[in-house]
Amino acid sequence: MTGLRVLTVDDSRTILAMLHHTLSNAGFEVLQAEDGKQGLEVLESQDVDVVITDINMPVMDGIEFIRNVRASGQHQSLPILILTTETSQDKRDQGKAAGGTGWIVKPFDPEKLISVIHRVVH
Repeated sequence: MTGLRVLTVDDSRTILAMLHHTLSNAGFEVLQAEDGKQGLEVLESQDVDVVITDINMPVMDGIEFIRNVRASGQHQSLPILILTTETSQDKRDQGKAAGGTGWIVKPFDPEKLISVIHRVVH
């Protein structure tokens, strides 16, 4: 299924570009934000099917971003994938406790990422 809208939230322009390329080539519509605060602003005005967020970002990190998304009430069931270089169990636990749906370690495998998106959306 194509036509899904994906919001990617990451402070790395390189990662945003790689995600945009990978996701748009797979038929997804891609919206992007450079930190959690911008991500929340996008979610206020746009409907998306899945969010992919980094953890370590300025202004508002990924954990705080996820907590804010879940607290809004409007996005309780929205799948949120965490894409990060973090590998510690503590960070994973924080991400899950905040409401993250899945965890993917950078660098990501494009085919696996697409597969995970399809799995969490359906």
